[in-house]
Amino acid sequence: MESYLIKDTTREQREEIVRRSLSSGGDGCEGCSGCGGLDPFDLYQPYIDGKKEIAEITREFNAKYVHGR
Repeated sequence: MESYLIKDTTREQREEIVRRSLSSGGDGCEGCSGCGGLDPFDLYQPYIDGKKEIAEITREFNAKYVHGR
């Protein structure tokens, strides 16, 4: 299993990881607006920039949008 951690990836690899995960046909974004209309690519920009791990962004999203905090 390959690592998706910032320390183990380049910016280009992180961009591709996000692009693949958000592409249609998989478990990625289906454009349902369940996130309140956020652009999912923008949501994961801090990961691409090397500022936050995917898990941290997802945890924050879940706390705000799923749990209503």
